[in-house]
Amino acid sequence: MKFLILLACKNLSRYKRRTIITSSVIAVGLMMFLIVDSLLVGIDRESVRNLRWYETSSVRIMHGDYWEDRMLLPLDVAIEDPDTMVGMLEDAGYRATERIMFSAEMILYGDYFGEAGNLPVQVTAVDPTRDNGVFKFADTLIEGRFAEPGSNELVMGSWMAEDIGAEVGYWVTLVTRGNGGFFEAMDMQITGIVNCPNPNVNRSLLMVPIDTIRDYLAMEGLATEIDIALPELADIEEEKEKIAALVSEWESTITIMGWDEMASDYLAAIEAEQNMSMILLFLVFLIAAVGISNTMIMVINERIRELGMLRALGMKDGDIHVLFLLEAAGIGLLGSIIGTVLGIALNFYLVGHGIDYGFLMREMDLAYRIQSIFRGAWNLRGILITFISGVVLSVVVAWFPTKRATSKDIPSCLRHQ
Repeated sequence: MKFLILLACKNLSRYKRRTIITSSVIAVGLMMFLIVDSLLVGIDRESVRNLRWYETSSVRIMHGDYWEDRMLLPLDVAIEDPDTMVGMLEDAGYRATERIMFSAEMILYGDYFGEAGNLPVQVTAVDPTRDNGVFKFADTLIEGRFAEPGSNELVMGSWMAEDIGAEVGYWVTLVTRGNGGFFEAMDMQITGIVNCPNPNVNRSLLMVPIDTIRDYLAMEGLATEIDIALPELADIEEEKEKIAALVSEWESTITIMGWDEMASDYLAAIEAEQNMSMILLFLVFLIAAVGISNTMIMVINERIRELGMLRALGMKDGDIHVLFLLEAAGIGLLGSIIGTVLGIALNFYLVGHGIDYGFLMREMDLAYRIQSIFRGAWNLRGILITFISGVVLSVVVAWFPTKRATSKDIPSCLRHQ
């Protein structure tokens, strides 16, 4: 075996140009695979993070009947005495905040917006003293300030503000139904505009103080949800059990859900998009495999006479087969090293800077919770699989032409042109 390995290495150095060309084909294919894989992993991780930071939190407590009718944003199925529940959670070391979600019609005035109009909106009433401890809006303010407790003030997402021409200082009116079915109109002044990494939030966010909304909508001592922030690597199911034990006195009236349950539709959409991306990734790999296969077949066909000479000198077919496979493995190893090194080098840029797709995300909803910059991520498992695949692929595509070549008789090999 040592002799075959040395001979394979000598042959690779003897045919330098062919070795370099074939290795380059493998390297380019593997490099592209690593780049696309890095982007897919990075997009998935950042989307989940932005979903938890700006939409769902890690765990949410709701009234037991709320989730089924959540699309209607009902106010009559709410958690009672949420302040006590939040206090118990905070005493146990959790970061928690209460919110009220409701739908409304937002009336725009011509004096501010150029022309009068109205549009349906979803409003989030938050506790200004606690909300930024659970959600990550503290560093997203680009104009003005956050709404103060007890005020008729409103904070708006930047894309919504841009679409309707809103500016800090403008007034709008929110018309909605209160708890009990009565209509209520609330004049609100825009005091802040936020721009966060989650495009869905930028498109639709309207935040108002929760105590103001409780006065207007007869929601005193009620909340439609309590949101809880957990460390990124926390075991959601285990934490849900701990939280359930803490709030056991509300057990018969509440339900506790993790972010993955609340975002099941989103995760299904992302999985479908990832399946399509994996198909494209497979096609990239398949194109590389075809290129490698064609090159290896050409290499072996060019050396049919050499193969016949080796057999005439007494080398066994099995040894010849192993020799060619070792050469293929050597080419694959060289290509894998180059491709992996290039992929890792480019990934430093993808992880640090990313690719700006803001022009696309602003006009289209691709389901990803990323506003503009698609960044890569380090996936050691993917790098290892890619490296091994380059070697294995080279050996596999060399197997069949080598077998066919050794099936010819010696005179035919020697006469081969």
